[in-house]
Formats: sequence, structure tokens, C-alpha cells
Amino acid sequence: MRFGPGLRLFRPGRFLACILALVALCGPVRAAETLTFMTDWVAQAEHGGFYQALATGIYARHGLEVKLRPGGPGMDSQRLLAAGAIDAAMGSSGFFPLNMVQAGAPVVAVAALFQKDPTILMTHPRDDVRTLADMKGKPIHIGDPSVNTIWRWLKSRYGFEDRQIRKYTFNIAPFLVDPTAIQQGYLTSEPFTAAKAGVTPRVFLLADNGFLSYSAMIMVRRELLERKPEVVQAFVDASIEGWYSYLNGDPAPANALIKRDNPEMDDDTIAYARARMLDYGIVDSGDAATLGVGAMTEARWEAFTAEMKRLGLYPADLDWRQGVDLRFVNKGHGRGERP
Repeated sequence: MRFGPGLRLFRPGRFLACILALVALCGPVRAAETLTFMTDWVAQAEHGGFYQALATGIYARHGLEVKLRPGGPGMDSQRLLAAGAIDAAMGSSGFFPLNMVQAGAPVVAVAALFQKDPTILMTHPRDDVRTLADMKGKPIHIGDPSVNTIWRWLKSRYGFEDRQIRKYTFNIAPFLVDPTAIQQGYLTSEPFTAAKAGVTPRVFLLADNGFLSYSAMIMVRRELLERKPEVVQAFVDASIEGWYSYLNGDPAPANALIKRDNPEMDDDTIAYARARMLDYGIVDSGDAATLGVGAMTEARWEAFTAEMKRLGLYPADLDWRQGVDLRFVNKGHGRGERP
């Protein structure tokens, strides 16, 4: 049997040596880093940037295999993170990192995707309430978890009194039937529910009235931060890119995953929430305008913590720096994604 000249030159040993040489030149093939990130509630548009990074392969391009785990009733992300059951979690407000410091938990906030906390008070259209200050002395529906946080801030800033409190049970029916009612809510949620029921509320965003809390923070275990800072940086960068993409590009990939994880979510609710985040600059405003999405500053953390200490929420010697690391943000990452 005759062989062509190419086959006559083939040597198995030489071929294997070539393959090994190519592998050496390219470097070892690294497996994707697996990271579990838990959101603060069931899947919704307020998590859109994280879902966008997953759906469009941004996390994968950063060498990450991310598992997004939705929160929900009875799911305490702070406790799970502190216990090491998850790698990272979404902190809903500036109180989360301070609570972790006070508890001595090995948890650190490394980015704030929301420059503005979306907490609101809302009223029916009325002539006697044009500002938050006008609400002094009037009944206000407040949820139990907020009585020792946001309510104390409102008391300090605007002179509200505990006798104004009416319990908010996360059912807006009492608000709908009472034109004098004032209710706590979330910018992207309760106003939409009220509008669908025929009441177009007047919305007062606390963040636009001096409330300094960050929101939608990325919180990670200190062990991960110290052992694999490059993984933390990759997750922060990819999440920032995801938020730019979700708000400035086509949100359909993220929305599809949101509805998969939360079948009760509908397109109109998602579209409303995304529009409000854009209208009010929830993600891309303030320091983020110059430092990039995810920005956090020492001055703002210092001011927020000092105010909460004055309200008696935290001891005077609590050091916010034990629960916040600014190394992973403020680099302008992803700003080119702006339209």
C-alpha cells in the first residue's frame, strides 16, 4: 500500500509534542469561577442588570459562572451570607452593611448599583400636601421593618411623630379607598399598582429629599474578598456592564429570565419599573455620572453613618469602613455603554 507524501511524514510522537507546545504557549485552560448571588426579593426589573449580565453572557466573558438566586418571603439574605451559604447578596439599603458591622459578620459591600434608594411616600393628589414637610401630623402607613429606620429619619428631618403611624401590611387597598391616606412604598411598585386601580398618586422619593442611603449593593463574604479579589472585581465589572446594557440597550434577554424565575411578573410591570429607574436616575446619577455605575464614596458613607448614629441606630464607635470596600468601583468602568 502506498501513502501520499503528507502521510509518510506523520510521526505520532512529533504530533503530540506540537500539541503540548501549543498548550504551553496558550497557558492553562482556566475553569470558570462559580459564584452564587442572591437578590433581595423575587425576580423583578429592580434586578434587571444582574439578569442582563447573565442572559447576554457578560458574566461568562468575565470568566464567571454566576447562579442568580432570587430572594423572597422568609429568605434572609443577610443571614445566609453571614453564614456562608451564599457567596454574595444584594443589599437593599445602607443599613445592611452597617448591620453586618454591628453584628461582627464577615461581610463587605463592594458596589452600589442604585445611587438612590427607591423608597417613597405617596399620596392622592391633594392641595394640602406638596412636600414631605406638609405630611407632619397626618396619618402615614408605614411597614413594621421601617419603623426603626426610615421612620426615625423622617422624624428627625421633618418632625414626624409616632402617633402618625398607621400599619402598612403591603396591601394598598386602604390607600385606594381613602383620599387622605399617605403610604410608604417603592418607586417602581406601589405607584404602578395604584395607577392600575385608577389612582394616579403623587410620589415623594426620599432620596430626592436628603435620604443618603445607597441601594442594590453587592455584598460579599470577606473570605472571598481576601482570597480571590480578582473574582470580586470581575463580578462587579460584569454587573456594572449588565446594568448599563439593561437600561440603555435591549432589556429583552434579562426580562425573559426574570419572568422565568417569577412567572407572576408581566411585561407591563417590568416596563414601568425600568422606566422609573431611568426617569429618576436611580442607577446612573449623582457620583455615578462621573465615577461610573456602582459608585460609592467615603464622604457619602461617612455622612449617612453619622446621621444614623445621631438617630441612635448605631453606637458612636461603629466604623463603616469595616463593612465597605471602595477598591472595586469609582473607575468609570462601562461608561462607554452610555448612549
